[in-house]
Amino acid sequence: MIRIVSKGIQVFCLSTMLVGQAGFAVAEPKHGIAMYGDPALPPDFVSLPQANPDAPKGGKIVLGESGSFDSLNPFIVKGVAPAGLSALTVETLLGRSYDEPFTLYGLLAESVDTDDARDYVEFTLREGAKFSDGNPVTPEDVLWSFEKLGTEGSPRYAEAWSKISKAEKVGARGVRFTFTEVNRELPLILGLRPILEKAQWEGKDFTASSLEAPIGSGPYVVGSFEPGKFISYKKNPDWWGKDLPFNRGQHNLDEVRYEYFGDGSVVFEAFKAGDITSYREANPAKWATNYNFPAVQSGDVVTSEIPHKRPSGIEGLAFNTRKPLFADWRVREALIDAFNFELINQTLNGGVMPRIQSYYSNSELGADIAQPATGKELDLLTPFKDQLPPGTIEGYALPVSDGTEANRANLRKAIALLQEAGWRVQDGVLKNAGGEPFAFEILIQNGADDMIAVASIYIEALKRLGIEAKLTTVDSAQYKERVTAYDFDMTHYVRSLSLSPGNEQTLYWGSAGVTTPGTRNWPGINSPAADAMIQTMLSSKDREDFVAGVHALDRILTAGRYVVPIWYSNVSRLAYVKQLHFPAKLPIYGDWLGFQPDVWWYQE
Repeated sequence: MIRIVSKGIQVFCLSTMLVGQAGFAVAEPKHGIAMYGDPALPPDFVSLPQANPDAPKGGKIVLGESGSFDSLNPFIVKGVAPAGLSALTVETLLGRSYDEPFTLYGLLAESVDTDDARDYVEFTLREGAKFSDGNPVTPEDVLWSFEKLGTEGSPRYAEAWSKISKAEKVGARGVRFTFTEVNRELPLILGLRPILEKAQWEGKDFTASSLEAPIGSGPYVVGSFEPGKFISYKKNPDWWGKDLPFNRGQHNLDEVRYEYFGDGSVVFEAFKAGDITSYREANPAKWATNYNFPAVQSGDVVTSEIPHKRPSGIEGLAFNTRKPLFADWRVREALIDAFNFELINQTLNGGVMPRIQSYYSNSELGADIAQPATGKELDLLTPFKDQLPPGTIEGYALPVSDGTEANRANLRKAIALLQEAGWRVQDGVLKNAGGEPFAFEILIQNGADDMIAVASIYIEALKRLGIEAKLTTVDSAQYKERVTAYDFDMTHYVRSLSLSPGNEQTLYWGSAGVTTPGTRNWPGINSPAADAMIQTMLSSKDREDFVAGVHALDRILTAGRYVVPIWYSNVSRLAYVKQLHFPAKLPIYGDWLGFQPDVWWYQE
């Protein structure tokens, strides 16, 4: 037997003859796993439905990013890594089909096995799976990757690792993880953990930011790059997985290149000049007016709108509730009242963008927030009714202004709430009982032009309440450093949400994120009710209970007034050179992860 030290526990390499003995269920490995029910695709599927198995190979795509990067390790807290590095160069045990809410199929692993309770998961690696340097992917690499990421990597990996009681090698190609608690999503979460080569990191500090790229097994390897300016990913001609059905029709391009620019407006100008070959437009007003340049008129540039059926997620200006200034929900509600969405939307978007009404709006997972909770939602929320802010159970709706700059009705509501919370205007300045002025900073990353415009209009509205808000813009490195340490009062906040929310919800809204640096819980949400709903979601065995848990969580987050929400789009707007193509069959997630450049191809 080979002893492996994992999580401070001695675990052992078991021979295959032990499988089925005490402590082990008889294996029933499958080609895939779904959060609920069975995978949609049979074991002998030809390709994912959103991929074109006959797509030609070759060519390249050049994408633009605003900001910078100074590290090639995307798995740690330190440094800012470039776009695409993990997705293009590193693989996982299972891969996701974005035409299903949450279903995974074998990638590095040929099969996955778990029991009905899902209190363990076992993966069997494919023979022939190799890293880009030619070394085989082994169970030892998998076990090392899980432990290293869970203990020294980004906090997003720690939660799942903390729920593993035993990690062990089984036979020649198997790895098995036993869990400490009921969490039905864990087998899927572990299937999506990046697998790195253990030998690369011998004698090195994994937590140190560096310009040495991790060795992965993915379709691309890092080619040339210049920190903060560009990075090129080149197709690995010896990629082990090119003939897998899961990969058929994916990763068709020979090169994926990202060019970096100082701000968003420069990225668009670079696209017009032909320096990048695809551009994603977030602003519908610009989409309507800015895409009549010569290349569009000649047909050399194509424009497309890509619909989707995923939740709106949340985007807006987040309050840091760790700060005493924003600890009172009445203060947060007052500042939401002062945010003149209708005026801002008209000014920046021509008024066409719908407002985010709740975190899961635009999908079946969104609660009917404006109406009182009923049924299972109400049952889940009732034990916490004395802890929840008004509107969580009774119904909550965002304020609507008359669209004028004065916004008088909403500002009157805001003033009343601020007075209830102990604030008074003195000589034109809003002050508390101690005479301290109501003043705070809005932190925005350089290049986020639309959000800078949003914040600027908002600041002017806040002056009407006697509030002094200051806009501060910083580069991407400073921004990451500050939000990692929660060193902000209010900041631009975006959380994209899927049709299968699960363990990541703890990272987004869990109470552990109030003090743990580097989580995604920037607002500092500290709600036992939210923690309980997340646990309900993770332990539900049927979809009805799961949806009720998501609805209840949606109410808690929305009525918690943690974010001043802005808008969302139910389509993505893409412009690209005519040589780039994507399949006619669009995934339910639309233009999201797994779409560009994954299923795109280049053809003259």
